[in-house]
Amino acid sequence: MEIADLVRPAGVVANLKATTKKLLLQDLSARAAVLTGLPERMIFDVLLERERLGTTGVGQGIAIPHGKLAELDRLHGLFARLEQPIDFEAIDDQPVDLVFLLLAPEQAGADHLKALAKVSRLLRDKDMCEKLRGSEGPEALYALLTESATSPAG
Repeated sequence: MEIADLVRPAGVVANLKATTKKLLLQDLSARAAVLTGLPERMIFDVLLERERLGTTGVGQGIAIPHGKLAELDRLHGLFARLEQPIDFEAIDDQPVDLVFLLLAPEQAGADHLKALAKVSRLLRDKDMCEKLRGSEGPEALYALLTESATSPAG
């Protein structure tokens, strides 16, 4: 499984404006609704429910909100770089500016975990995050996200 299997060019946002965690999740839900064909509210509720279990702000300015929806037929990803970092109640209390939303079918089990691990590995790479923060436009972000699959990164 590669990042390109999870996110399409239309699922990359370069300068998302959001001032709170809730507004960010609402915006991402609206964008994910367009990509998946599912109701925005359904996606938002799943994301909110997951956040109640514990923050998906994993530290270093990164959040990986995720959830499972029975109505999905495959994994869907959406990447956003925020215009301004926001408080996401991250585990290191640092504001978040890079967000990778991951939605999986209810029965995705291992694939969901593999996708989370893949995204987590990608965003733990400090050089990658610097490049993502310094890139212009969604095309450049998408190229960075998906090119890493072919480079021999550990």
